[in-house]
Amino acid sequence: MFVVLTFWGIYAIDRELVYPKELDKVIPSWLNHIMHTTILPFLLIDKFLVYHQYPSRRAGFITLLSLALTYLAWILWVAFYANIWVYPILKVLSPHQKAVFIMALLVFFIFLYLLGEFINKTLWDKERKHVKKVKSS
Repeated sequence: MFVVLTFWGIYAIDRELVYPKELDKVIPSWLNHIMHTTILPFLLIDKFLVYHQYPSRRAGFITLLSLALTYLAWILWVAFYANIWVYPILKVLSPHQKAVFIMALLVFFIFLYLLGEFINKTLWDKERKHVKKVKSS
């Protein structure tokens, strides 16, 4: 969900910041949608059909932030050693703006995790309580 919302949010503001027009020559429109759009309905279907056992909040946050920071380290490593910004928006931001942007995205990432946890609990708590009640009877 993070990819869908951030990609299309930035794309709506200025597509050149996330997906330059020149990429249309290399990556067809349908493939762009497969990468950045079609994942959303599959995520929602999965959320409604499959119960997900979330770890403790602390373990979830540690895992989430570890993955996010590892990915960020890769982005910064590529920028430093190859002088290529994987995401063009990072090329146009000042260092201070980059820091604020990245922090805002981390907060958004955590929010989406909590939203997923809440949706999962809301959808599946009644059913799980019913199954426990039936098993104990």
